[in-house]
Amino acid sequence: MGTLDEGHFKEELENGVKLRCVELGIEEEEPETLAVEAAVRVLLQGLGEDINREGIRKTPLRVAKALREGTRGYRQKVKDIVQDALFPEAGLEDGIGLAGGAGGLVIVRDLDLFSYCESCLLPFQVKCHVGYIPSGQRVVGLSKLSRVADVFAKRLQDPQRLADEVCTALHQGINPSGVAVVLQCLHIHFPNLGSVLLDSDHHHGWVKKLVSSGSGDFENEKADIWDDFLSLLKFRGISLEKARIMDKIDQCWCPSNSKIPSKMMGAAHESGMAVAVSSILRSLGEEDPLRNELMGTPTRFVNWLMNFKNSNLEMKLKNGYISGAKDDGTTLHSELNLSFWSQCEHHLLPFHGVVHIGFFSHRPVDTNRKALLQSVVHYHGFKLQVQERLTRQIAETVSSVFGGDVMVVVEANHVCMISRGIEKFGSSTATIAVLGQFAVDSALRTKFLRSLPISCSATL
Repeated sequence: MGTLDEGHFKEELENGVKLRCVELGIEEEEPETLAVEAAVRVLLQGLGEDINREGIRKTPLRVAKALREGTRGYRQKVKDIVQDALFPEAGLEDGIGLAGGAGGLVIVRDLDLFSYCESCLLPFQVKCHVGYIPSGQRVVGLSKLSRVADVFAKRLQDPQRLADEVCTALHQGINPSGVAVVLQCLHIHFPNLGSVLLDSDHHHGWVKKLVSSGSGDFENEKADIWDDFLSLLKFRGISLEKARIMDKIDQCWCPSNSKIPSKMMGAAHESGMAVAVSSILRSLGEEDPLRNELMGTPTRFVNWLMNFKNSNLEMKLKNGYISGAKDDGTTLHSELNLSFWSQCEHHLLPFHGVVHIGFFSHRPVDTNRKALLQSVVHYHGFKLQVQERLTRQIAETVSSVFGGDVMVVVEANHVCMISRGIEKFGSSTATIAVLGQFAVDSALRTKFLRSLPISCSATL
């Protein structure tokens, strides 16, 4: 395998980073980027972090670029996308059958998008399906449907408003007989520290929401044309009728909107951290932090972020290490699918998943070892982290409890993989740490790895 010499590699890396900034239209020295950087430093200091620590020294710039790129829709215009993408097509006359008799419904399905939730500033995933009925002897380039949807996704959003804005923009830009938009949205449900300590078996996951919007011939949700549209989505498991029933139930789309004690709300709102979040909102584009939907966003974001402030969970780990039956050190013990939640220190975005632990114990094994190991995972998880360090720290702690022979596998989904211009939906990462016998015995590692369950990621 060929390699780059060190000097050439550095040159390639530098050029690559600079090129990416230009592609995003983001200048590192522009006032908006600098304002977000300053605000992120305030947030890091509020978490008790040393902003000059090597791992997070460049975090403010990384976060600023990610947020600016993720909200680039404020700086884009639909007209610029659509105006040169309308093409003449004979047979598409108004008033002669469906779409003029010669043409028909046009649908683009399964567009993967992400947007930032206006309630908590966390990215959420979107599977977008767009359809329109051409008219006026013209059609639009199919890729433009995706680009228009992306313009509005790259803003602070709510699912229903996102669907309505995409629908309205396409109708005004294309002037068709009608436009239909269906969105499948997926929002991470991140637990707070207190809830996982009270119930270690409680698995938080995802909140799903299905929304639709229609114009023209699609404006009446009971119109026959909706049957054609939905028939082409049925095998995707989409049922608008079910969605409408669920919407009638008092269901909160953003988990952070759950009731927070007024005392806590006040404390967070008055803090410098909340002021810093308001500054970020002002720097993203055309947003007003005083808009009704954004009034509580700084408070909600700070309360969520404070889950990762260094805590005294360590004291809880010192209780009950040595108890239970004696162990001769020849039995392979394992605990699989221990849930974890953490916060990437590079981008201030969450990552979460499961931890699998295998070990040989040279000490008595605690009869309640699952709870003990879960507390170890939570202790190292609820702080600013990187997955590699998290894996190593869990292995070292388990080794100190049960002896030196430990293998830890961490499987995770990173929110940063669907944002920052990467948008690799459905991807996951796995890391391994080995100590003692596991470090030298490949057969032992294979035995443990083959015992792991098949992983499943959240999908739309």
